[in-house]
Parts: sequence; structure tokens; C-alpha cells
Amino acid sequence: MATSFRSQRLVQRLSFSTAPRSRTEARRSFFSADACLLCQLRRQPEPARPTRWASQQPQPPHRRYASTSSATANTETTSDQNRNLPDLTNYYTIFRETLPAGPPPASPFDIPLGELKREFLRLQNVIHPDKYPPGPAKQRAEALSARINEAYRTLADPLQRAQYLLREMHGIDVTAEDGASEHALDPVTLMEVMEVQETIEEVGAGPEAEATIAALKKENDARVAGCVKRLGEAFERGDIEAARRECVRLRFWYSVGEGLREWEPGHTEIRLVH
Repeated sequence: MATSFRSQRLVQRLSFSTAPRSRTEARRSFFSADACLLCQLRRQPEPARPTRWASQQPQPPHRRYASTSSATANTETTSDQNRNLPDLTNYYTIFRETLPAGPPPASPFDIPLGELKREFLRLQNVIHPDKYPPGPAKQRAEALSARINEAYRTLADPLQRAQYLLREMHGIDVTAEDGASEHALDPVTLMEVMEVQETIEEVGAGPEAEATIAALKKENDARVAGCVKRLGEAFERGDIEAARRECVRLRFWYSVGEGLREWEPGHTEIRLVH
């Protein structure tokens, strides 16, 4: 009976935050005929034909050669950029060098973060908006740069990566508004969360409070690492239901970790945002 009461009290404390998330559908408009950066930069008005009298007049050769050289250089630069534009089918296809096999189970859940960062920086260098003059081409470069940023941040974090895979590849959104009921935390993990909360209430502002909180942080880091390991194994063997359960647990342990980092002496509880 006491356990049931504590469970109800803890559930009342949990604040469910559901920030709106955009659906990351494949945006191939960057590669359409109207949106091609190379085509946009090539669309220059055709020069008017000179009259017969004008064609007989000597033209300053240095102006003609300079213009031709500049146009050639711009075309070559744009061609190189266009060849290096990423495939926007999904976040994994954007980083085709680091993740050539695509999402799990075709590839491991773990991602080599050093390689991912290097490819991210290379892509941003190719399509950086500052390389384009104001106008449609610059606007498209800004949108593409923002999408690459979003993909990198998502794949670099295990929780965001798992949520992305569940949502985009399997149609399971654990962050939806109805997630509190549809994707509820299992009783065993709920009891562990309750124990952490009760420990914090007991230490209060006592002399051993900071040492206790430090120990709780270490324990929580271990829980997070174990949860990420099981999550990756579930994705790699194609067990999506197990991956969903581990993802829900990981969301709670992330929240506990954030609460512990924000703890200050004298606080008797942490606010869990799930």
C-alpha cells in the first residue's frame, strides 16, 4: 500500500514536456529542377547580339578574357559544390561516408562520432550560406545547412538517435502527447526512480549531501550506459518492441541525470521532465 502511494506521488511530480517536433520527411526539393543550385547560378540573361558596326569595333581583350575566366571559375566551383550535396532521404543518407550501410539493423546502432563530426564539418564547408550572394540560392543553402545541423545533433546523441529511428523508420513516437499512457515506464524502473527521489529527499542540506549526490550521478551514468547498450542490441537484432521499452527507460534516466546536475545544496527533490 505504501509503495502504491509513493508511486502515485512520484507520478504526480513527473512533468511531461512534449515540445513540438517536426516530421523529418525526405526533402528532395533541393534536387528538383527549380531548386538546383547549379541551375540557379547559371540562369543569367543572355547578352544581346552586337550590331554589325559594333562587331567591327576593337574590344578590350582584357575585359573579355577576365569575364570568361570569372564565369568559368564560378561554374567549376558550383559544379564541385553540386556534386558534393548530400542525399536528404533520411539522416543516415546525409552522412554517406560515415554511415554507408544506413540505419540499423543494416549497420550498428553505435556511430563513430569522430568520423561523423569530420563529415559534418566537410559538408558544412561545401554548402555554407556565406558562399552564396543574397537570393534564392543563399536561402536554399541556409535551409540545407540547418537540416545537416539537425541531422548531426540527432545522430550524435544516443537518445535522440533512438527516438528518430523509432519515429521515422518504425512509426513509433515515444515523445507524442499520449506518450505518458501509451509508452508508460515499467514498474521496475519506476521503483528505481522512486528510490533516487527518496534518497535526495533524505540528504537535504546535510553535510554528506554533495557526496551522496555525486554517488547518485555515478550510478545514473552507469544506468544510462547499460540502457544505451541494450538499446543498440535491440535495434541491431530488429527487436523494435524491446528498443521502444529501452528508449522509454533511457528518457527517464536522462531526465534523472539532468535533475542531478541541476541539484544545489538544500534542494530536497529533483524535477523529472519526461
